[in-house]
Amino acid sequence: MKLLILDRDGVINHDRPDFIKSPDEWLPIAGSLEAIGELTRAGWTIVVATNQSCIGRGIINVDMLNQIHAKMHRAVVNAGGHIDAIFFCPHAPDSGCECRKPAPGMVLDIARRFRVDVEDCLMVGDSLRDLQAVASAGGQAILVRTGNGGKTEADPQLPAGTRIFDDLAAVCDALLAE
Repeated sequence: MKLLILDRDGVINHDRPDFIKSPDEWLPIAGSLEAIGELTRAGWTIVVATNQSCIGRGIINVDMLNQIHAKMHRAVVNAGGHIDAIFFCPHAPDSGCECRKPAPGMVLDIARRFRVDVEDCLMVGDSLRDLQAVASAGGQAILVRTGNGGKTEADPQLPAGTRIFDDLAAVCDALLAE
């Protein structure tokens, strides 16, 4: 199985400093939906792993998160793609949980549930915590320059071996060329 884990905000859709709080605020990054469509058609299993501390902070509830994700699912399907699962951490940053990136909990859970060796997991993110989560789990980190990626690229803590691309469409092109 070819498994690709995607962070949501900054990779699939535009990020906001005040959180995505409604379906209307969820706006896809140009080319991201089409990239998911191409990867789906090429046989990739697509899983989203996203920190959603807006729930733990009381900004939105799980029902609103589900509405946002329903919009994302529809948009991906309209582009010919499929998201096989969405994993999210609802906890606030100070909760000490094991699922909040940069902890590896979500990546390890995804690998276990999809019966994939964690070493074979690829994760695309735009922030250091995304890359640290997959690297500390033993998987392969991919940085996109969208969202916070431009700033993250210059971080001296970038995990060794991180592959860097302009956006999800460029990641798609590279994976399909391999």
